[in-house]
Amino acid sequence: MDDRTRQRLIPLLTAGQALRSSMEASLRADTDNVWKYAAFRQYARKFSELAQAVANAGFMNPLVKIYDADKMSGPLDTIALQQKEIFETIHANLSILIATLEVALDTTKTRIQGLRDFLASSVRRAVLRAPEREADIQDVVEQLFIGRGMQRGSDYDRETGRVKVSIKEVVPDFILPKLGLALEVKLTKHEQRAKEVVDEINADIRAYSQRYQAILFLVYDLGTIRDETEFRQGLEQVGSVEVLVVKH
Repeated sequence: MDDRTRQRLIPLLTAGQALRSSMEASLRADTDNVWKYAAFRQYARKFSELAQAVANAGFMNPLVKIYDADKMSGPLDTIALQQKEIFETIHANLSILIATLEVALDTTKTRIQGLRDFLASSVRRAVLRAPEREADIQDVVEQLFIGRGMQRGSDYDRETGRVKVSIKEVVPDFILPKLGLALEVKLTKHEQRAKEVVDEINADIRAYSQRYQAILFLVYDLGTIRDETEFRQGLEQVGSVEVLVVKH
């Protein structure tokens, strides 16, 4: 994809995500109201305008249907079940369109890189004293997530998402389900611990890669890792794995 097409599609993806959020808010609202889908024709019009703009940019999924909202029956000419069916069909088409754009623009990778950069620039400043335990750094990370407006149970979760390896179960420190990401925190306080962390990361990669598309390791170092590039290099060669070393 050339840069010109990419720059045209990015705002369309953002608009599609906003439209889907609006539709999903309607889906969640007032579960007992069978007439809550009455705005289906307005959503059909907005979706079709968006889909046509994507098509004009030369990028369209053939599975996506464009509606002629002017030829659709109105809310007074349809029963609740018909409105619900049309509404949900529009939502499904919108989800397909968004997924197609996300894959093409590789937004997940971009968002993971943004998260990595955020932690790289924020963790050290948020640590007020030398941590004693990995849990101290985990607490800092969670506070940074909260400060960024992320919600536990939706945008991230902590110590959930168990992965079974043989007869053993392992649990990542954080998971970000929307990104398919496991985030693991390590603390290196002495040279021997740094060597142990390498072994732990290798084991975690084998385990978490069974369930998560990407893995990010945040290694908080108290002065034991002399060559960060060498430390990361052997570990990041495996799949979608990134190692972030933060110096105290």
